[in-house]
Order: sequence, then C-alpha cells, then structure tokens
Amino acid sequence: MKHTIEIDCPPEILIGLHLDAKRFADLIKLQSATTLFREGKLSSGMASRWCGARLLDNNDDDFARETVLL
Repeated sequence: MKHTIEIDCPPEILIGLHLDAKRFADLIKLQSATTLFREGKLSSGMASRWCGARLLDNNDDDFARETVLL
C-alpha cells in the first residue's frame, strides 16, 4: 500500500533552493529516508526501496570475479 502525504511549503523555499515541487518532493524523500536510516528507524533496504534504488543482479561471472582474490 502506498500513501501520499501533503505538506505545506512556502514558495520562497522552492525559489531559494531553485527547485520545482517535484524535485523538492524527491529531495525531502531522500533526506527523510537517509535521516531515518541514520537514526536506526529504517533499515538500509527499506530506505533504499523507498528512494527507488535498484539492487544489482549478480551472475556467476560476477561472483567468480569477486571471489578470485579471497
């Protein structure tokens, strides 16, 4: 389930940051996820999923390359 939260933001903040509403929302989401992770309130996986990070797909060649130095 996904929720949308509306916040009040004076136009001066957007102007001062040189951001439109979409880019400001993205910034707030990233900063919130980072802060909640640092405070131990979100796991790194939850924070990264919230921010839209994709996991890398490792295949057998990647595994061999990474473990050759062990």
